[in-house]
Amino acid sequence: MGTTTTPCMHLVRVEPGMSFSRRTFMPSKANFGAESKVEIWKRLKSSSHVSSRQPIFQSFSSDTIKVNKAVTRAMSGAAHNDPVSKLPIDLRGKRAFIAGVADDNGYGWAIAKSLAAAGAEILVGTWVPALNIFESSLRRGKFDESRKLPDGSLMEIAKVYPLDAVFDNPEAVPEDIKTNKRYAGASKWTVQEVAETVKQEFGSIDILVHSLANGPEVSKPLLETSRNGYLAAISASSYSFISLLRHFAPIINPGTKSYKLSFSLNSGGATISLTYIASERTIPGYGGGMSSAKAALESDTRVLAFEAGRKHKIRVNTISAGPLRSRAAKAIGFIDMMIDYSSANAPLQKELSAEEVGNAAAFLASPLASAITGTVLYVDNGLHSMGVGVDSPIFENLDIPSNN
Repeated sequence: MGTTTTPCMHLVRVEPGMSFSRRTFMPSKANFGAESKVEIWKRLKSSSHVSSRQPIFQSFSSDTIKVNKAVTRAMSGAAHNDPVSKLPIDLRGKRAFIAGVADDNGYGWAIAKSLAAAGAEILVGTWVPALNIFESSLRRGKFDESRKLPDGSLMEIAKVYPLDAVFDNPEAVPEDIKTNKRYAGASKWTVQEVAETVKQEFGSIDILVHSLANGPEVSKPLLETSRNGYLAAISASSYSFISLLRHFAPIINPGTKSYKLSFSLNSGGATISLTYIASERTIPGYGGGMSSAKAALESDTRVLAFEAGRKHKIRVNTISAGPLRSRAAKAIGFIDMMIDYSSANAPLQKELSAEEVGNAAAFLASPLASAITGTVLYVDNGLHSMGVGVDSPIFENLDIPSNN
């Protein structure tokens, strides 16, 4: 690149050169100045808006949109007509199923947005008792603000499926659940049935995201956790991933046999789950067997990476995300203290955003991560690397750099 070129971040206009099964491409272009560097990496920006089917809702944005938040195509140079960057996060033509989206402020929602921003078509699975409220909020526009993508358009969800990943098939559902009024009116919501319905309606998927966790006795110390509470945490938080992968694997598009880095649409299937540092470090208050469930999930990630990789050419990774002030996390009761602790002690002294986890998931789902599998990716501002809490009075006489 010439020495006369001024470094700058550009979002590159992509001219669609091929069509992909009823997908629509809407090019866009925006420029980023160097002063927006910090904000650039907070979100993803796709050059395309993709949907292969009529979504639940349709939205339109203005022709001219100023973008200063994030980018998936970064180029150094001032020329606007340069070819596409060599390292795009481009998920056009991909379809993702995200299990565990029930509101608009958790990691599952953020991952869905990042995948959509990169061009993927979005399907979600929502816990049956929360389904009506979630769909109603979508229809009434309550999520419109948080549905906004970097280009100003709204994330579209092609289909919302009722899902309870605790149950593999209809035969596994006990009578008290079948007759529970919170499940009234819903059908085909076990893992097997959802996978079969997705196959009937969409044919296949490329990305499977597990954003599920529940421990009915999470507030209890492990020593006081009942057998049923412990097994419930394992079932909902870790075995559910095994069940999802087993039933969805046959409809996840496989990877290619090429050993070259390829940006083709057939770059392979990917699965992503969410874990937490309590899997390997003691976090008092994170009880009820949830720490055990996360440890199991990470171990299963390594084993399933081998099994699903050899049998289905599917990559299996998990993200160890830092604390987030989500509705689900508030049930633990001390999430605010954990966020404060992380901000005080992590190498990067800032509050973790859901978008940062979503962007990491988009990377893992993309061809850029085609050789990454069986990995725990830490997205926690580096807190996992610390052996002590530097906010302890014992270190008060040390000259430790601090944003404060």
